[in-house]
Amino acid sequence: MAFAPEGGDKLNILYSTGCPRCKQLVKMLDKHNINYTTITDTDQMLREGLTEVPVLEVGGIRLGYQEAMDWLMQKENNNK
Repeated sequence: MAFAPEGGDKLNILYSTGCPRCKQLVKMLDKHNINYTTITDTDQMLREGLTEVPVLEVGGIRLGYQEAMDWLMQKENNNK
């Protein structure tokens, strides 16, 4: 079952193409048919102070990998 962020929040995923956790997060988003924009510009990430990936932005709030996976699992459980 697909779900969307509350209120049509925009999702961005900031990641590196060689990152296993990034691939796992993308796979989870795709599994649930969640639309997102990808950002892979490492220079931009460094300018914004990001030192690790993936980062999922949900409605302007940045979530690290574990927070993002927890958010997705919570969304999945709420839709059962």
